[in-house]
Amino acid sequence: MLQKQCLFILTLLLGAMCFELFAQTVYPSEKPIVFETRSGEKTDAFSGFITVPENRANRESRQIDVHYVRFPATGKSKGAPIIYLAGGPGGSGIKTAQIPNFRFPLFMALREFGDVIALDQRGTGKSTTTERCTSSQVIPLDSVVNTALLNKKYRQAAAECVAFWQSLGADVLGYTTRESVSDIDALREHFKADKVSLWGISYGSHLALAALNQLPGKIDKVVMASAEGLDQTVKLPKQTDLYFSRLQAAINTQPNAKAAYPNINVLIKRVHKNLENAPVPVTFTTRSGKQVEMLLQKMHMQIIASYMIADPHRGVKSLLKIYDELDKGEVRSLIPVLQRGFFSNEPISFSLMSFAMDIASGVSEKRLSKIEKQAESSLLGLALNFPMPQLNKSVNGLDLGEGFRTNPVSDVPTLLLSGTLDGRTYLDSQLDATQGLSNLQHITIVNGGHNIFMVSPDVTNNIKRFLAGKPLTTTQIEIDLPQFASEK
Repeated sequence: MLQKQCLFILTLLLGAMCFELFAQTVYPSEKPIVFETRSGEKTDAFSGFITVPENRANRESRQIDVHYVRFPATGKSKGAPIIYLAGGPGGSGIKTAQIPNFRFPLFMALREFGDVIALDQRGTGKSTTTERCTSSQVIPLDSVVNTALLNKKYRQAAAECVAFWQSLGADVLGYTTRESVSDIDALREHFKADKVSLWGISYGSHLALAALNQLPGKIDKVVMASAEGLDQTVKLPKQTDLYFSRLQAAINTQPNAKAAYPNINVLIKRVHKNLENAPVPVTFTTRSGKQVEMLLQKMHMQIIASYMIADPHRGVKSLLKIYDELDKGEVRSLIPVLQRGFFSNEPISFSLMSFAMDIASGVSEKRLSKIEKQAESSLLGLALNFPMPQLNKSVNGLDLGEGFRTNPVSDVPTLLLSGTLDGRTYLDSQLDATQGLSNLQHITIVNGGHNIFMVSPDVTNNIKRFLAGKPLTTTQIEIDLPQFASEK
């Protein structure tokens, strides 16, 4: 009798497990997969896609596929689908989820509140529609190049690539943030959801802000970090100078770093001036084994610095050392950075999505005038968003106009996370971009940079509390600074 009862209970348990497995909703075009990170972690998921017009304003537009991976909800109460919006523009949401110690744990944690969607936005990752374009334009590395020639070469390369993509049947005017917002709405319909929640960083926040403007009543909640406003594709050079002042204050908290770098502003200006007067010959070998000779100029260091200041815990220490060595006539620490492929003798090339999205979002005339004036005396000039604004309005009909660049006014619950040492999207700019959000909660990550989702368990905890509709535990999270100079 006991044996029969045990068998009966086991049958019920197995039946319940099978029912739960087969009751999982599967949407059109989806197939079950085992999703694996680069470190070998595995989880069950679904791979799917939607088919949308490349350019909804063109009745004869070709159709393109926009791919995603869906991690099914694990919580008892399934909320709106949570769509991850990668930065860049040009980042892949699916590839981001594959990085084990980057954001994969957060993808898994958020499943408690609904299906989590790793989206490859149109033109990125698995959603790539058109091959990369390589132009005929080359910027010589072994001779002095002025900004006028640089701008001319890039605009000529842009014209060549637009013609190339058009010859392949691509509609360049379809690669805009506005079209990507419409893709989000198409995903919402695909998932048969009244609303979706958005989770994005950097350009992903730019896309989320545009969605708040474009999709009223269809967004449940928004979580964004390192917000980039709709008229902030090109950053204000003065804000970059203020960042270096904040960085100096952080350096001054470490006696050995303060001694090594008593005034980084003066150091950077001196190195740039020296490079203007006498460019430095540098020879390095690329990862493919090719030897490259270049004349290091001021504009090269401005571009390098623009990339390396994003996060204090990543490139800043190396950047400071590079400037210090250049000031002493050395290039030892610069070589490994050049080997990453910042500059080459290869022709200028572009990917369609990242090329078009920034040009489409553009910059207002008022802001551009301010940017150009500030760039004349600022440390990094116009390098922070190169090749914008150099390519501003270089494609006829692509710019989305002033209406697009208007800050959203919305009462959608929104959580903003900002780093005080973010070297790409600055704190004051983020507050300006979100000033029209009446239901905004803000957490400042003291000493945090641009990539702040995983810098502290408190970040994950408060994102989860926000999505659960619970009060946040704090408005400020402090993390340790990196050591900016080696111990002597």
